[in-house]
Amino acid sequence: MDKLRRLSFHWVRYEIIVHLPEDRQMFPVTVRPTETIKDLRVHLVKQGVTSWKKHFYYNGRQLGEYEIIKDVNIKNGSVILLSCDI
Repeated sequence: MDKLRRLSFHWVRYEIIVHLPEDRQMFPVTVRPTETIKDLRVHLVKQGVTSWKKHFYYNGRQLGEYEIIKDVNIKNGSVILLSCDI
């Protein structure tokens, strides 16, 4: 059963919103729950958003580059803040 659950995460996609308060913009990004925050950053760069000197925050906590999306409890429809400082 556990193997089936792990395989299902490969097909599941989350639509999350990345908020850039400096630019007053919000970007929808589609990711898998097994991807890392660094993968999320790559998705944003493909959309033309430069984010290399900024940090991701979720629920008031700074996210590390190699944290997995499902491990930090990010769900479908969540909003993540991308900012220099909080």
